Amino acid sequence: MNSQLSASAFMVVGAYASIALLYLVVVPLFLYFWMNKRWHHMGKLERLGVYGLVFLFFPGLILFSPFLNLRIKGQGEV
Repeated sequence: MNSQLSASAFMVVGAYASIALLYLVVVPLFLYFWMNKRWHHMGKLERLGVYGLVFLFFPGLILFSPFLNLRIKGQGEV
């Protein structure tokens, strides 16, 4: 009984950890890479979808926000 309870508790904690990892790390990183690649070429509907995903995954995006750079690449130093 005790080992069965600990196994099920371990499975519940593992499920929560995997969902948290997806929500806070995996999807936000994918979203950042996608936005960085497509930012200046998005259409109206794609941009609307991205804004919705940013709203949905905001806590994870905040974790990686210092690393986001959407500026156009310049011509280098003169």
